[in-house]
Amino acid sequence: MSGYRKLNRRSDQRKAMLRDLVTQLIIHERITTTATKAKELKRLADKMVTLGKKNTLASRRQAGQTVRPIEAGDNKNALQKLFDDIAPRFVDRDGGYTRIYKMGPRRGDSTEMAIIEFVD
Repeated sequence: MSGYRKLNRRSDQRKAMLRDLVTQLIIHERITTTATKAKELKRLADKMVTLGKKNTLASRRQAGQTVRPIEAGDNKNALQKLFDDIAPRFVDRDGGYTRIYKMGPRRGDSTEMAIIEFVD
């Protein structure tokens, strides 16, 4: 099966890592990670925003399987922030909700670093 990067992890570890990254991206709206993780995260984050734009019970349940219930401020959790704050910003946009900036190599191991954020 192709179409995704393994990121040197087993499937359960990879799924947990991507869930954590997409939740942190929703909460902070901008995070720094490696370039390959950012590319995989972009796919997942765009899917979550698309579910947020639908704003149905089924889409909330589907997004709830991926986004962790972590406090995001203003008495909201990450899922509520996705549906109430982030998704309405992209109603007129058909895709490409995130952007990736390359930052250069990390000092310790020369891994390419990147910033991923929501487009405004």
